Amino acid sequence: MLTERGASFGYGDLVVDMRSFEIMRRTGYPVIFDLTHSMQKPSGAGSTGGDKTVALTLARAAAGAGIAGVFFEAHPHPEKALSDKANTLNLAELKEVVKQMLSIDEVTKCQKMN
Repeated sequence: MLTERGASFGYGDLVVDMRSFEIMRRTGYPVIFDLTHSMQKPSGAGSTGGDKTVALTLARAAAGAGIAGVFFEAHPHPEKALSDKANTLNLAELKEVVKQMLSIDEVTKCQKMN
């Protein structure tokens, strides 16, 4: 498996280049999207922030790009998570994220068959 996790860019965020999903898929290996990591805002201060308000947008975009799977961290109380609290999804909201990704995945994979 290959994993897209975002890359550092000049303004302090990790950025996901959607072209990478297709480029990695050409190797013949399944491509997994690390949603949690890709929302990070790396800091030299020893802690990593993030912006989970973009989670659903990134998840839908990755599903539309035809990924094989997604990795994310979820917690019933993200503010109490031991790691990546700024990027951890709320467990209660997870069902909607997965539902939308599966709907998009179904359309994406049907189009590739035609």
